[in-house]
Amino acid sequence: MDRQRYVICYDISNDKRRRRLSICLDQYGDRIQESVFEAVLDRDLLNQMIVEVKNQIHSKADAVRIYPLCIRCASKVERLGIPGPVPGEETVFVV
Repeated sequence: MDRQRYVICYDISNDKRRRRLSICLDQYGDRIQESVFEAVLDRDLLNQMIVEVKNQIHSKADAVRIYPLCIRCASKVERLGIPGPVPGEETVFVV
């Protein structure tokens, strides 16, 4: 299946919902800012994540945005400041 990079950001004022959403998103990608995650997902995982996110938020009080990045755009991302692993490109060791 084709995988795509996504940037997920949120604005949630309720601490409990914000914490639950953060834990949820951490299962799909990596936190790159306080309220911003980056994930590489296939379509099925994206749909699964969307369902879980909808279950964590209050639709009239919270805001979540999911931005797809095409391969061309993802390769042009400027990373300034503290370096870290690029989500989806980490080196994984299985022992």
